[in-house]
Amino acid sequence: MTNFSPHYQSLLTRFETYLERAFPHLAPEVAILEESVRYSLLAGGKRLRPILLLCVVEAGQGEIDNALPFAAAVEFIHCYSLIHDDLPCMDDDDLRRGKPTNHIKFGEDIALLAGDALLSEAFHLISAPERLKDYPAERLLAAIHCLAKKAGNFGMVAGQVADIGAAQSRGSKELLEFIHHHKTGQLIVASLEMGAILAGLNDHARDAICHFGEALGRCFQIQDDILDETGDPTKLGKPVGSDQKNQKLTYPSLFGLEESARLAEEAYQEALTYLAKTGLPQEPLQALADFVLKRRH
Repeated sequence: MTNFSPHYQSLLTRFETYLERAFPHLAPEVAILEESVRYSLLAGGKRLRPILLLCVVEAGQGEIDNALPFAAAVEFIHCYSLIHDDLPCMDDDDLRRGKPTNHIKFGEDIALLAGDALLSEAFHLISAPERLKDYPAERLLAAIHCLAKKAGNFGMVAGQVADIGAAQSRGSKELLEFIHHHKTGQLIVASLEMGAILAGLNDHARDAICHFGEALGRCFQIQDDILDETGDPTKLGKPVGSDQKNQKLTYPSLFGLEESARLAEEAYQEALTYLAKTGLPQEPLQALADFVLKRRH
């Protein structure tokens, strides 16, 4: 993520340093799996979700170092979803973050398994017994449960399935909102809610931070849809027009670009309203919301 103050760059550097060693080294017999995982995991990117988690922990006066495994787990799951999204059976994309997609580089079989490895390692990492030195068992279990629910059948995976089905239908506002609330929004909400859990925030603050995440996720996805039509491929690191090629149901396809931009602004303002209700320091998370609305990649 770029264009942030030294404080955010410092937080990002701490996370990147941890991420480089978070995925374990594997046996020589499966070295290609480790290479495939690291190829995608360490290819850069916005790191929005882990930074959101760490910002909430920091705002709630929690320990950043203790939260790094959870931030990495969120990024593992996000990365696995991108690897699988790019497969020919899904979006069939050849370029991601300015490089050939994982299946182009390593083959569909290894790419599929790399995604599987990242998903399982996410939960292996945060369920390790040493986490009990940092957090009470009840808090730890709540964080793990939150991530599992919002990454799976009740969150990201459900959204992906609905997205596939939407390409074969006329679509509606209700279906579009369901897709993006689940496919994109729920992992963003999970990042924020896990941060709230780890920091020991009260129920009121936790509820407000989740609503902030839902609105922020909607803003993010609308901007993503807009950029797929109007963005610069050299900045995005991937071709534009993928949604149209795959007949995806998007905000611009349903509302047009001008109305989509208005809806993004509306979601941003809604996010700020909920952020004010958290009782947390506003600036760190508002800066991230500003980035989501104004981003060009």
